[in-house]
Amino acid sequence: MRDLRKKILLESGKTVSRKARSRPESARGSPLGSPAQSRASSRAASRYASEEEDVSDSEYEESVDSSVINSDDGEDAAATWTDRLQDRIAELLDRKRSSAKGRETTLIAYAHLIRHHYAAEQIENHFRELIPVLLRSIRGGANYEETVAALKALTLTILSTQSESVYDQVWSSLKAVCQDSEEESVKVEAIEAMSIATLCGGGSAEAAEDLLDFLIEIIESDGHSVDAPDNGPVVSAALTAWGFVASHLDDLQDQSEQALEAFTEQLDSTDVAVQIAAGTNVALVFEAAREHDEDEEDGAGGVAAGWNLQYDQHRLVQRMTALTRESSKAISKRDRKQLHASFASVVTSLERGKGPGYSTARRHASNPHTGGSRAEAGDFGDAGFREYGYRERLRVHNISMVVDTWSLSARVRTLRSVFGGGLAAHYLEGNPAVRDLLSSAHVELVSAPRRGPADDFTTPFKKARGPKAARSVAGF
Repeated sequence: MRDLRKKILLESGKTVSRKARSRPESARGSPLGSPAQSRASSRAASRYASEEEDVSDSEYEESVDSSVINSDDGEDAAATWTDRLQDRIAELLDRKRSSAKGRETTLIAYAHLIRHHYAAEQIENHFRELIPVLLRSIRGGANYEETVAALKALTLTILSTQSESVYDQVWSSLKAVCQDSEEESVKVEAIEAMSIATLCGGGSAEAAEDLLDFLIEIIESDGHSVDAPDNGPVVSAALTAWGFVASHLDDLQDQSEQALEAFTEQLDSTDVAVQIAAGTNVALVFEAAREHDEDEEDGAGGVAAGWNLQYDQHRLVQRMTALTRESSKAISKRDRKQLHASFASVVTSLERGKGPGYSTARRHASNPHTGGSRAEAGDFGDAGFREYGYRERLRVHNISMVVDTWSLSARVRTLRSVFGGGLAAHYLEGNPAVRDLLSSAHVELVSAPRRGPADDFTTPFKKARGPKAARSVAGF
């Protein structure tokens, strides 16, 4: 039968591309007893990003279906992914006629589609039925792969709909699976889902503070509080989630002392990801303290109340400065480079009161190769030089957002973790949750050649030479 089918396909000239074969919806196959037959239109090929979310720039270029951004037959192509999504939703809702493997692959395909497309309209039509189905796979998945897939799907569903009531539905289940599961990946995904559900699913300010306390317990105990002793990825996930949640609170004064103590202890971790996450959270706390002092000073006629942080900032800077020169051979070259760059940014922040990625390197006011003139020197301070300044930017198509605060950096980090290459599509298609999380960013329109249907990457300042230097000096 297989040989006959292959012969028919070859004779008809129909072949399946390598990219189509690698796509989750193409490779998944239908779950046993699938209730919905795929429509003919759902077989049309479209461009998808890799499932590996930490992707290269070239893969980001294919992160959004070409039909959404730049297709000649956009409406027909757009109908293709919506039809596929409706089929996956129908399969999820018909749990009785599915197998464990079928549910897992359907969840992966569903998550893949809503990661790369803003599908609020399609999801909201089935939202009340979908959440209980996803929770059922989270609480009682046949294997940990199904549970992880369901957690990812739930997180993306919440960010796509912004339901104000979902927090009460999912919180207890997410906390229970984080504490009870024996799988590291389940705990990591549950922690991320808890932070998204709290901030984007209708959680209150008290709920956010409770989550911060839960995360601090994980950090202080090196994972023991959730039966993950000395587990780097779990502790790193808790640190990242703490920064994301804390970035939304107006006042961190009550949490600051305990949090700083926990973060400082994690600077001695043997896991580079834990060290970096702890360092960025330290910077976030001091940033919040500076902003609080500035607000108090403005509101009190020049008298600053202050947090009065009982912490030796000088000793902390010394410890972090040592990490910028870490040379242990136990750490890979790539990790050492990332460690050095991250803590150099944190040290600059603590010493200069700046945000992430601030460069103190200086450049001259004028450049004869780019049409600069000596008349500009007065705007650059003494001797006609100025610092490069903020280098970290989030680029989406022709939009450049300056990441100049640690709170914004924490939000970008979480969005990149959840959406990967699909972040550009959600931003450009107007996902309210994504737009709200990035609302504090200074947005600039950039005149530059397109890299693909859409771009989504955070990039530091890169020094350019020759005629292109003028545009690079602006950080684009």
